[in-house]
Amino acid sequence: MNYEQAKDYIQHLNMFGIKLGLDRIERLLSSFGNPEKGFRSIIIGGTSGKGSTCVMLGSILKEAGYKVGVFTKPHLWDFTERITINGKRISERDFVRLAEKIKPFADNVGKETESPTFFEFITALAFEYFREEKIDFAVLEVGLGGRLDATNVVNPEISIITNVSFEHTDILGKTIEKITKEKAGIIKENGILVTGSENPKVIGILKKICGERKAKFLRAMKLEKAKSFPNGNTFEFKGSIISVPLAGKFQLRNIGCVLTAINSLNKKIPTKAIKKGLEKVKWPGRFEVVNKQPLVLLDGAKDSESLRSLQESLDLLDYEKLYTVLGISKDKLIPDMIKEISKKTDFFILTKHKVMGRGADLEILRKEVEKHEKPLLIVNDVRNAVRKAKELADKNDLVLVTGSLFTVAEARELWFPVKAWMGREFNENVKHN
Repeated sequence: MNYEQAKDYIQHLNMFGIKLGLDRIERLLSSFGNPEKGFRSIIIGGTSGKGSTCVMLGSILKEAGYKVGVFTKPHLWDFTERITINGKRISERDFVRLAEKIKPFADNVGKETESPTFFEFITALAFEYFREEKIDFAVLEVGLGGRLDATNVVNPEISIITNVSFEHTDILGKTIEKITKEKAGIIKENGILVTGSENPKVIGILKKICGERKAKFLRAMKLEKAKSFPNGNTFEFKGSIISVPLAGKFQLRNIGCVLTAINSLNKKIPTKAIKKGLEKVKWPGRFEVVNKQPLVLLDGAKDSESLRSLQESLDLLDYEKLYTVLGISKDKLIPDMIKEISKKTDFFILTKHKVMGRGADLEILRKEVEKHEKPLLIVNDVRNAVRKAKELADKNDLVLVTGSLFTVAEARELWFPVKAWMGREFNENVKHN
């Protein structure tokens, strides 16, 4: 199998869409020796902040001397960003080799029951890579929900639920209670749960489930002397000031989750490793300033709650008018998102990302923006939309690019052009079967 054949085979699995459930992934993993049992793990669920939390945990554990695999989604440029060990992405050669190794087992599962989905296959591939490389820890981002997500086959030392708000309501449920219960599926018997949620309903449900499963319930710690800046956050920890180069006030919650989880491990992590790990972390496309005069801010906020959090951080920046370049995926709660971001936006430039036909129809966006009586322009291509926003904005204005990490990724290439081996076209379908 060469790289094109590996890509084509895995992409072909998209025809099965999203199918939540653990039967297929469990059958697949057991057929080649349950690689997920070969390492310790921490699993991270929630509506937003999962990726940031993963990379901070991975960076700290690496600095503490562990060999750490991190599995996240989606990717900004190249699929290999999703599977890393100590910050180094899986090689093309290893990816192809493992795809060839796992394919016969996946085909057999397909004959017995149903074929594994795209996400199930790459989850199995990541687990086998981690086992082969003899990692100490895997830090895993939940793909969708929690209870029936492919990552939930592990028995983690700690489960983290960053927060809970409305997302994927057609799959997870149309109430916050139902969504919370789905995400709470990652809480294990006699396990540990850390959450950054401040929602009383969510906290009540999580506490109840922890009680039923005899799991320890922990709230994310509040950071001491926390300060937020346009380029990051600082706080005091055990007498030392730590600077985290991830900006946005919302990151304080994620940092709190990380520190609480680290303190809950059965082996003490040195303060020096915590400080060094947090200060080295990188996670582009989240509250990232890439241009001055006008300021251009990239943030992959993809739901109304993350847009609310984003707007709370805009006062860290000094600007006059806000031009929002908005491109949303069509499976999102578009009216809620536009209602939220309209609160501070002076002018919209509506656009559509190109990933897997998942971009929302521009007419739908236009009709929603018009309800809030905001001026707008429609520019089909993301990069051209950003160029137009920069032309319209004065040097003291702010251009915000948001609505989807896919939109942010296309825009970011204006400043950081890349050549991807498996780019954003290599992605999950959102079709639900």
